[in-house]
Amino acid sequence: MEWRCAGLGWPDGKPVLRWEGGRCSALAYGRDIGFRAVGERRCVGARGNPCPLRAVVPGPATQARCPECARLDRAFSVAADGVPDDPRTYRVYLAWFGAGLVKVGITAEQRGPVRLLEQGAVAFCWLGRGPLMAARRTEELLRAALGVPDRVPYARKRGVRGALPGWAERERELAGLHGRAVALDGWAEALERMPFDAVDHAGVFGLGAHGGPAADGVVRELVDGGAVAGRLVAAAGPDLQLAVADGSVLVVDTRVLVGWALVAAGAGAGVSVPVRAVEPAGGGAEQDGLF
Repeated sequence: MEWRCAGLGWPDGKPVLRWEGGRCSALAYGRDIGFRAVGERRCVGARGNPCPLRAVVPGPATQARCPECARLDRAFSVAADGVPDDPRTYRVYLAWFGAGLVKVGITAEQRGPVRLLEQGAVAFCWLGRGPLMAARRTEELLRAALGVPDRVPYARKRGVRGALPGWAERERELAGLHGRAVALDGWAEALERMPFDAVDHAGVFGLGAHGGPAADGVVRELVDGGAVAGRLVAAAGPDLQLAVADGSVLVVDTRVLVGWALVAAGAGAGVSVPVRAVEPAGGGAEQDGLF
């Protein structure tokens, strides 16, 4: 039976693989998982509408959309300021990925911490809450004043995830930045400052107290007939970390699974898709979304 993948999600703080049509498969650490790609990777459409052409999209692309659907999706994206009159309450946050690797961002309050899980934030804290444009203006103020970015490449996140400082250091770094942030002048008047309360996701991601396991390679493309099988040892953001038969640990970037029809493969199927080396912590130019 073929199911077409719709990506990794974090409902209720737990990883699930989503499928076209709304089905979900829960993922559990320590369990074997395996799948094989079938046919061609197809565009997933935009804003809940299927692609009228069912266009074929490149295997390595991190978004499974053809150019026309990508333009439509971007045109109505809050991240691209396509909906400036969005009436929802937004929150400004600090996301921590590793020592000295912090970003500032915003997310709709109704989503809770889901956006932080989607980004692979090992720890985070809220800074403020209020209307969208007030949150956006304050985000820009904090980015400049604190010297932190609003985007962090996934390659950098993967590069540091295998060796993290302990919780006390994570909390201390976030507390220092939070204190500087809420003391700044120039916040949008409509934005309410929030007290410091750091949240840790290491356990949710299946990481140890100091991160890990370190990855040996990254699956960044599927091919027709190609298989991926192993034991799930951790997950963070869009990444699944699998211990595979040769003893190595591979990251499966599930963004490149989206749009593929997948069938089950046994634990002995191995890995027969292209694998790239994990980039060093300081490398990589790939960016994830604004929020």
